[in-house]
Amino acid sequence: MTKSLERYVRHIQYVRHERYERYAWAGCAVVALGLAVVSDLGPHRVWGVVAGAGYAVAAVLACGARSRPAARVVAVAGAVLMPLVSLVTAGLGQLEVTVVEWSGQLLLTTGSPYVAAPTAVADFNPYLPGMAFFGVLPGDARWWLGGAFVAALAAAGLHRAWLLACPLVALPLSVGGIDLPVVGLMCLGVVLAGQARPGRAGLVLGAAAALKWTAWPALPMALALIAVRRGGRPALRYAAVALSTVTAAVLPFALAGPSGFYRSVIAFPLGLTDTTSPAASPLPGHLLATYVPDGRVIALALLAVSALLIAVSLVVRPPRTARAAAARLALGLGLAMTLMPATRFGYLVYPLVLGALAYRMSQRGSTTVTPVAPSREKTLV
Repeated sequence: MTKSLERYVRHIQYVRHERYERYAWAGCAVVALGLAVVSDLGPHRVWGVVAGAGYAVAAVLACGARSRPAARVVAVAGAVLMPLVSLVTAGLGQLEVTVVEWSGQLLLTTGSPYVAAPTAVADFNPYLPGMAFFGVLPGDARWWLGGAFVAALAAAGLHRAWLLACPLVALPLSVGGIDLPVVGLMCLGVVLAGQARPGRAGLVLGAAAALKWTAWPALPMALALIAVRRGGRPALRYAAVALSTVTAAVLPFALAGPSGFYRSVIAFPLGLTDTTSPAASPLPGHLLATYVPDGRVIALALLAVSALLIAVSLVVRPPRTARAAAARLALGLGLAMTLMPATRFGYLVYPLVLGALAYRMSQRGSTTVTPVAPSREKTLV
């Protein structure tokens, strides 16, 4: 009786979500077209026009029950595939794509992805050495960055069309995408930690931490999850694999050129160099640093306090499920992205995707997400 009631409630919720889907796509169309109007960046304007048209068609198709699956296909195609192909063909993209591709070429020619004494914005490579791997691969780096993101989400069981078509995900997939493989690997690592696979979780999260420092909060979160669920020995195994992976990927380059590594990876993102980072969205941390006396110090102090509170919570109340770990990561990174002095709206993809993972787990009523065979309602497109 209880299971029948649960199935009925889920069916009602599903019908409601379907009913409001048209309004969601219409809202995305307004957001995309609005970005095309207000943005001064060419790639963003191209994405806004193309994606806005795709969202609008998806909204019309979502009005009919039989055409709703087609609406999701159109939304993904119009918001991701069409603008991505258009921008790659035209050679347009955010500066971060050029930085990744250039760092890959530097790695091949000089043995290091960093310039020893960077001066201009384009000289700085604020990513960890693993990111240069995407610049070594042939073709536009966005194909590999997006492919890694989609593959990681699929492995984690988070194959949802609405997530790919969401503007906060679709825009970076088309114009940049640096943060997407990082958060995708974080999701997969949390899922593996919840499934009691410490070695694989350590390898995946170590790889994510070798791409960008924003993945590092996932390392202690997964450690706490494994320790509370499986005990000390699996936790030590996870820690050994994760630390070995990130150390092997990062330490040789940090030691080979410590000055260039520090200036690009640490000082530049924190706004401690003479060259200003272009990441300047009007979020609280940037507003504090810009308009309040000693605001940069205040923002960094608030950032440190929020990190400390999350760390204390791991000791006082460690996460006991992968869902809880994903939700706490989403909260912690959401605070961090809003308090950073040099920040941008694109960083909000971290709490969005991790929050979507936690929501997906709660929908399935389990502590972990197990990849499932595609069905009509659960397929990617």
